[in-house]
Amino acid sequence: MRERAQIRLLPDGRRLHLHDGPIDLIVEAFGVLAEINAAYRAAAERFVTVLDELCSELTFLRQSARGGGRPAVGLIARRMVAAVAPYGEWTFITPMAAVAGAVAEEILDTMTSAATLSRAYVNDGGDIALHLAAGEQLVVGMVERPDRSSLFGTATLDSTQPVRGIATSGWRGRSFSLGIADAVTILADRSAMADAAATIIANAVDLPGHPSITRAPACDLVPDSDLGDRLVTQGVGELSLGEIGDALDTGVAVARSLLSRGLIRAAALCLFGVNRVVGVSEASEAESVAAPERAKSSRSLIHA
Repeated sequence: MRERAQIRLLPDGRRLHLHDGPIDLIVEAFGVLAEINAAYRAAAERFVTVLDELCSELTFLRQSARGGGRPAVGLIARRMVAAVAPYGEWTFITPMAAVAGAVAEEILDTMTSAATLSRAYVNDGGDIALHLAAGEQLVVGMVERPDRSSLFGTATLDSTQPVRGIATSGWRGRSFSLGIADAVTILADRSAMADAAATIIANAVDLPGHPSITRAPACDLVPDSDLGDRLVTQGVGELSLGEIGDALDTGVAVARSLLSRGLIRAAALCLFGVNRVVGVSEASEAESVAAPERAKSSRSLIHA
């Protein structure tokens, strides 16, 4: 019998910490205290069912998203399947590529259905679902490397923009990557969408066959990995500036393609301290999203 989910307020008295097995969420809501408390109660009640719900469909969720098969049953599984569906016909991806974003999305929707909030976010290890009422803003910090605190800039998101999801992927993160990006941060309409797109773009930042890149079959590292025997990046040695640029160029090309299809709103790609930003077409969003400010301190700052 596994341990029960752990739910507690953090010492700051503002944020809620939800932990169960591999799922670790930081939640913060803003508004009238009674509404915040109602939102936190709803989040806690929903959270205790999440891991068992996912485990009941785990075999299905680890399978390729390429057409066919039975439909997903659980609400979170449906979010995952919908997020990866645009990619399944042309590349390998499983619904697990969107699990963190889908969990964050589900918990946030539960909160906003239970309470009236001005702002809220659910951060699942850097994959973030956002709620912004009219006239509200949040500042998001973007990292150069997900394995350490290394902000290279911020993006100010407000209620007039469609962005409600953020996700970061890369070989240094908590999940495997087929590419060599230190970090790819995506802004999208929903967090599950951002999570799937971050995986796809991070995989594309690559130099296939390069001798400085160490790879290993995913199944040798985690026997039940959804990636099977596909080679995942374990180390990246010295690269020339030109090679770094070439790798980033491939990721930028994929990001621009996803942007043109409406699957993302913006992307920031990082490799060895070299950063590329792919913006959005709407002029109103270009300043705050496509051209991030340098990192700055803010009470509203959340890290992707």
